[in-house]
Amino acid sequence: MSDAERALSALLALMARLRDPQRGCPWDREQTFSSIAPYTIEEAYEVADAIERGEHQQLRDELGDLLFQVVFHARMAEERGWFDFAAVATAIHDKLVRRHPHVFAGASPAPEELVRVWEEHKAQERAESALGGPAAEGTVLAGVPRALPALVRAAKLGRRAARVGFDWPDAQPVRAKVLEELHEMDAALAAASGAGEAGSDAGGVAEELGDLLFSIVNWSRHLKLDAEGALRAANAKFERRFARMESLARARGLDLKGLSAAEWDALWGEAKLNCT
Repeated sequence: MSDAERALSALLALMARLRDPQRGCPWDREQTFSSIAPYTIEEAYEVADAIERGEHQQLRDELGDLLFQVVFHARMAEERGWFDFAAVATAIHDKLVRRHPHVFAGASPAPEELVRVWEEHKAQERAESALGGPAAEGTVLAGVPRALPALVRAAKLGRRAARVGFDWPDAQPVRAKVLEELHEMDAALAAASGAGEAGSDAGGVAEELGDLLFSIVNWSRHLKLDAEGALRAANAKFERRFARMESLARARGLDLKGLSAAEWDALWGEAKLNCT
């Protein structure tokens, strides 16, 4: 038995012990798929954060936390007689073999064909899994998880629709769509303001804001950019620059809450010069 096999066996045994009805941990025993799901999502984000930070030791720890989530879900499924961890591992193994015919089946598609072949296999698997289910499950957009971050899900929906030809030919008309949605957002804001009652048309404004964000995600897709990653980078840049403003203000004995708009603007300009 390899070190990896021994370590995984020990982890599976530990999970079984934690869920043991008589000798397990009370907290672990009372958990359900629904109660654990938010932790699973959180751990996946912490893996991404460790990667972005380039912290290799933390990446190892976060991958362990994420693996534990998989083991936790598999254990609860095994207790219900649905499947066990071995079935999970076998399923992904077999799926990857099917999706890599150029490696395992002797096929030799050109490099530019690999993505198309991968997507064709995914589409076939979705169609097969939808057999016998509700009609809606067999639609082109079926299977895009609702729990995904909104930017990620918007990009996936756009890519899925594009596979059947529902898409713009290039980035330029998508940019025009962004401007169109921005104008509609302005119109909705004007309508809400003209109603004379704050928030009276908040629903319409929110709807137009959603349309604007969706079009921006599709623009980023055509530009071959990851909207979620771009926004994460912008968040990080804002944090760095705001921290720099705070540092400048403290050094000058300024009270942040007492700063005027002009003073904030001046500090922001300094922070931008000294903090990328």
